[in-house]
Amino acid sequence: MSQDPWLQNYDATCRLAQEVAENLHERNRQQRTGGNPAKINMTLRASLQKLKQNISQLKEGLLRASSARRLMQPEADRRQNLIDDLLTREKQLNATFRGDVTEPESSRSTLMGMGSGTSGGGAANPWLINESEDTRGLTFGEIKQQQQRVIEVQDAGLDALAAVISRHKIMGQDIGNELDEQNGELSWGDCPVEAH
Repeated sequence: MSQDPWLQNYDATCRLAQEVAENLHERNRQQRTGGNPAKINMTLRASLQKLKQNISQLKEGLLRASSARRLMQPEADRRQNLIDDLLTREKQLNATFRGDVTEPESSRSTLMGMGSGTSGGGAANPWLINESEDTRGLTFGEIKQQQQRVIEVQDAGLDALAAVISRHKIMGQDIGNELDEQNGELSWGDCPVEAH
């Protein structure tokens, strides 16, 4: 069964919002280190505009589905809450882009979804999790490298598990073959020998 197109659009919009947050962090890092963020600012303007359009499309899609009574009321309410969260997120991202949020750490906390619950603002963002101590203070590149190392360790563990399973499979086949041979010998032993 294919996923609902509205939910697919919602997921894509969430990914776009996350991408904007990452680009904002990179832009702010470039500004702190004396880099030239002009190119990333152009990308951010386009992404923020696209984010606004995607949210409008989600609102229109929900309105059409609700009007046509294709959604039960609880699901329509749930989707409206998701749109409200996206609108809050868009406002936060726009404020950060314009520089209304001045402190780098509070900006990052807001972007990572930590500040929304304590500020009395909107609900927690459904697609972001609180930043852990392991990643706090790391750049996105460093976080990506850290995740790559974790994946490599997991891959090594899976390879070892696959080798153990393979050995068990071979042992099982050997035991099965041995049982077949012994059953064959037992069945030959039960047969009367013809006298010549």
